[in-house]
Amino acid sequence: MPRSSTRTSSVRRSRSRRLGESAFGLLLAARVGVMGVLALLLLVAGVWTSWNTARYAMLVKAQGRGTMTVAACAGERCTGPYVPVSGAGGPRAKVSIAEAVAPSKGERVAVVLKPGTSQAVRTGPAGVLHAWVPFAGSLLLAALVVAGGMRLRRTAWVMGLLGALLLGAAFAAM
Repeated sequence: MPRSSTRTSSVRRSRSRRLGESAFGLLLAARVGVMGVLALLLLVAGVWTSWNTARYAMLVKAQGRGTMTVAACAGERCTGPYVPVSGAGGPRAKVSIAEAVAPSKGERVAVVLKPGTSQAVRTGPAGVLHAWVPFAGSLLLAALVVAGGMRLRRTAWVMGLLGALLLGAAFAAM
């Protein structure tokens, strides 16, 4: 009789141990899944934010393209007169551009106007790189999530280096 009770308790311990191991595995899988969704959300938000400006800097053809001469800067915007390229509407006395992408006062810069507004977006390599800065930041943040939450260190290093390179290129282009 004592032998069967020992066997029963051994089976119980084995079952409870397997149950605990499977619950722990389920928690690990859930953690990786949640962190993956968080990293994906960060990347999508970065692309979404960048695309609002990048689409004008990259894809708009001749309509709304021209040059702006920086006349004054106040706050985070610089203003100045706008002269369109041939056949793309008339000149405007005052358009505004983000101060971060504006050259110094009195210089001219190639821009494209957002439709229906007086806001200009810088074109060319500097404008395109600056437009993708939010995506670079999201790459850096997602790299931290991938490294810490998902334990994918090599992938995180690649993401972080790409984000840092994009930020550095945008800084150098200005």
